[in-house]
Amino acid sequence: MKDLYKAHSKHYLAVDCVIFGYEDYELKLLLHRRPIEPSKGGWSLMGGFCGNNETLEMAATRVLEQTTGLTDIYLEQVAAFSDPGRDPAARVVSVAFYALIRIDQHDAEKVKNNGAQWWNVNEIPPLIFDHQEIVSKAKERLQMKASLELVGKELLPEKFTLMQLRRLYEAIYQRELDPGNFRKKVLSLNVLEKTNTKNTTESKKGAFNYRFRDDSDQINGHERVIKI
Repeated sequence: MKDLYKAHSKHYLAVDCVIFGYEDYELKLLLHRRPIEPSKGGWSLMGGFCGNNETLEMAATRVLEQTTGLTDIYLEQVAAFSDPGRDPAARVVSVAFYALIRIDQHDAEKVKNNGAQWWNVNEIPPLIFDHQEIVSKAKERLQMKASLELVGKELLPEKFTLMQLRRLYEAIYQRELDPGNFRKKVLSLNVLEKTNTKNTTESKKGAFNYRFRDDSDQINGHERVIKI
């Protein structure tokens, strides 16, 4: 059995985190300047190697905490990237995750100390290695999630207007949505509840704030399909 293991070369196992945030009606991506060779100084996703005593999820959570200061973050695996030449330095297999965070809650000082900054997803700079492909696949997974359930809980404040929720969806899907149809659809899901407070920044009359119901996670999946 030992000879069987010795007959195969060893590979490095890493995680890359596609960190999405939402601010000023824009879907944003957190990137940093790679601090080491190869491609030192190039724009990169946040990532690192998986430790001997870590699962992939533990490694991704560690990277996110070190970068943003947050621990309770929505995290979903995207795919494994294993092209033999993806990293010029060594044979590295990377498993990518995407994360959704509230920008207003993250540790801005930690982000700065990591040499990271937020970019509009439509205006990101050239990325190192295969990170552009990773981002593209992560965006596809986020769109899929948004079509199956409302994602505002992870990206919006606790209270928000339906216009703010629609603008989030427009940022995710990169296209305008009909306000009336969107309102009708999301309210039919029965996962939101209307509050008695209003947001007056959108109009003089103001718009009522909504929030997710406490039991919204228990709604049957097929009833939550949004079909944007």
